[in-house]
Amino acid sequence: MAPIATVKSLDHLVLTVTDLNAAIEFYQDILGMQHTSFTAPLGSGITRHALQFGTQKVNLHVSGKEFEPKAQNVQPGSGDLCFLVEDNVDDVLKGLLERGITVLEGGQVVERTGAQGKLRSVYVRDPDGNLIEYAPLEYTHIFFMFLSSADIAEQQVVKPS
Repeated sequence: MAPIATVKSLDHLVLTVTDLNAAIEFYQDILGMQHTSFTAPLGSGITRHALQFGTQKVNLHVSGKEFEPKAQNVQPGSGDLCFLVEDNVDDVLKGLLERGITVLEGGQVVERTGAQGKLRSVYVRDPDGNLIEYAPLEYTHIFFMFLSSADIAEQQVVKPS
């Protein structure tokens, strides 16, 4: 049976947070995301908040004040997100440690497998306890060197801005 639709990319995801300002500060200061606010459509007048990166964003809902429709079982700290970053993973690790941020996995860089191949990753938790993985693009590019040109033509690899 053919799919009803074919996914091409992710526009946004939603994180439910307990402290909006703490979440904004973390994602701006640690990941360089840009905080944006906007008014919901249909004249509701409700101001919403998001963290923009590249062509995607993370919408933020404050726990107990979520917008409809929403996930069935919203809960702060239940996210597990991997962000591809342009920086060297060893530099990321050093910067996190210098800022006093607890790095999981024994404070070490670990090897994982992501959607684009092998990753050298660093794990931390955001203020709500969401698992945040930093994986540099440099390592995933090695994987693409071993793909045939036909495979690469099928991939839409976009370097984040």
